[in-house]
Amino acid sequence: MEQGLSSLIFLALLIFIFYFMLIRPQKRRVEEHRRLVESIGEGDQVVTIGGMFGTVVSQTDEEIELEVAAGTRVRFVRSAIARRIDDVDEAEENDESPEIEVPQ
Repeated sequence: MEQGLSSLIFLALLIFIFYFMLIRPQKRRVEEHRRLVESIGEGDQVVTIGGMFGTVVSQTDEEIELEVAAGTRVRFVRSAIARRIDDVDEAEENDESPEIEVPQ
């Protein structure tokens, strides 16, 4: 009886750890990505999951068309957007890391 109860407690503890270490953070990342993709509008500068930079020129429910160079447009699935460039720039501006002075 004691052996079965300890095994059950161990199993419950293992499930609890997996939920908080793996499942919950993944759900949060998926939700953040969904919100990002929904908030993208025309004129936004974005980076795709493949690393291509571009400006959104048009969009539909499932596709986004990016201008990657003057006159060069490429179509992507909306879920291929990795991040908005403005978000990265704002994060770098808010970084208040101290500057190191180098003695001469």
